[in-house]
Amino acid sequence: MTPSATAGALRWVSTLLLAALTLLAGGCASLSPAQRDRAEAIAVAARDTTVECTEADRCAQHSPLRTLAGRAFSTSTAQVPRHYATLLDEGEASLVARLNLIHSASRSIDLQTYIFDKDDSARMVLDALLDAARRGVRVRVLIDQLSAISDLQILGALAGAHQNFALRIYNPTFGKAKLNYFDYAGSVLCCFRRFNQRMHNKLLVVDDAVGIVGGRNYQDDYYDWDSEYNFRDRDVIIAGPVVRDMAANFDAFWVARRSVPVERLNDVGRTLLREGVPAMPPAAFLRPERVERVAEEAADPEFVEDVFVRTALPVRHVSYVADLPQKHRREQPQQASPTAPELDDLIAGARQEVMLQTPYLVLSKPAQEIFRQLRRLPDPPRVVVSTNSLAATDNPIVYALSYKYKRRNLRELGFDIFEYKPFPLDAPVDYANLLPPPQDDGAAAPPAPQRNRLIGGSAAGSNVRGSGSSTGARDDRNRVDRRVLRTETRPSFLSARPANRPLPVTRQGARMGLHAKSLVVDGRYGVIGTHNFDPRSENYNTEGAVIIDDPAFARALAESIRRDIDPDNSWTVASRQKPPVLSGLNYSVGKASEALPVLDFWPWRYATNYQFQPGPDCPFPLRRQDPQFRSCYVAVGDFPEVSVGPKWLLVRMLTAFGAGLVPIL
Repeated sequence: MTPSATAGALRWVSTLLLAALTLLAGGCASLSPAQRDRAEAIAVAARDTTVECTEADRCAQHSPLRTLAGRAFSTSTAQVPRHYATLLDEGEASLVARLNLIHSASRSIDLQTYIFDKDDSARMVLDALLDAARRGVRVRVLIDQLSAISDLQILGALAGAHQNFALRIYNPTFGKAKLNYFDYAGSVLCCFRRFNQRMHNKLLVVDDAVGIVGGRNYQDDYYDWDSEYNFRDRDVIIAGPVVRDMAANFDAFWVARRSVPVERLNDVGRTLLREGVPAMPPAAFLRPERVERVAEEAADPEFVEDVFVRTALPVRHVSYVADLPQKHRREQPQQASPTAPELDDLIAGARQEVMLQTPYLVLSKPAQEIFRQLRRLPDPPRVVVSTNSLAATDNPIVYALSYKYKRRNLRELGFDIFEYKPFPLDAPVDYANLLPPPQDDGAAAPPAPQRNRLIGGSAAGSNVRGSGSSTGARDDRNRVDRRVLRTETRPSFLSARPANRPLPVTRQGARMGLHAKSLVVDGRYGVIGTHNFDPRSENYNTEGAVIIDDPAFARALAESIRRDIDPDNSWTVASRQKPPVLSGLNYSVGKASEALPVLDFWPWRYATNYQFQPGPDCPFPLRRQDPQFRSCYVAVGDFPEVSVGPKWLLVRMLTAFGAGLVPIL
């Protein structure tokens, strides 16, 4: 290297180090302890101490769900606890359930979540929580910092809202609520592991009697309220003594060192020191008529009885398994996740069937070994996997890793994989919700059809009120305009834009992506929670899940998953038709390429996606192992409905260089 080149390289390194120091200095600038104390004092002094209700029950709204919880407790004994469980498949219904339970609280509300936005659904929940605090209910809200409310005016207002309302932020990088690009970059340089240790738990506990556990955060796209992209998700309402275990787990997080009162964060504290407690910004709902409808449903005991109580199942045995914040302690960086061994043991003990639903099919090495052991059994159980297609996923980078190992998952592990479509025809959603709001020029969207209660019937275990199974609903779906997508408030290291963005697709309309995390084993055990069954959930995130040992509940959950893998809603993944020549060579080279840790160069993949073609000779869907499979299914390509130029290029590039990121993705 010439002297001039050496000098240039040194200048480049010096510039990079200076930039890194600048990032760290900017990110680590913080309030002094005295300033934090003053900011906290400002918030405490401003908190309203008025309690608007003097009744013993804090003027709680009557709720049939609370009556159901009373029934569970009254019939329970220490030896034989009784519980009820209600599946929440439809997004808007799960919002109604949350609001109803919050309004029914008479003592306490604990809410734990990964994402909390400030859009219509989130603001409805926030207003209900503040109303409960004013009634005299103790309200505690714990949000992971990575996707917490990023509006400092709202956070400052909440810090001083009421003496019964407390908000804490979990694991705040650089002691801040709102991060910018330099904060993200600095976190990679200074504290990569800690930055990636996130609280992924989602939990709502009311009066230690009723709880909701599942995959949904607090953002419109989890409640079928986004006009471009919504998550197909699932929660479960649990009523009974096990809810006390949920409350105890929440308490452990609430008092953890990484759970910081919002008023003691650097940026929120500066806001309080500069201008005092700001006023809460007025609600500006995008769709006021939708907000009003949901508020009415949440306040209607008959509606709540029909949708959530009559569909509740008395269940035999319920346990709540969840990580503790100790998983994130420096002195125990490799502590096993309490959720992982429980779920691993369930899967390892399977003998007939494992139904796994996860948005991100990226398996850790221990998980792979569990499925390999099942595969070696004399009569191995069937393994059905419901996951996202590239067109449906919100995270193409993670999908690339799933794509890389399709051969292994099909051939070695024996999975029957179904990839969710971006435009499912029979999803548990009221498609009228997906219509865009009226346009600014005064042109209204097409009128929504009359909303039906319990369109799917009132059978136990099913409370889905709307689906795309009717012609009118399909027409509504096709009229939806595409709009700018809001995703998690997390940019990547190289960009200030969100890292998780769905790819462009070939059709217009409000599409869906799978977000549910569920498991059914041998038609007996049903699991609903936050665990994605991936290395990140095992090693970095804290997670929680409900495990229900009850055949009736497992059957209802399995039927829900089977609906998702129906040909109207998912493509079937199967091996390609073997080429007439050199098929063995192609397979061997592809397998060797897949095993490379970085570069995966082989373009001819083992598997692709297929669509069922019903007809006189194909009256019902077949398994991929059936000899008549290719007579009834047509190949639709590796990435159907994705529009990214050469369809394989982007994913192949990510596959080539993304394998090393498996543990953190």
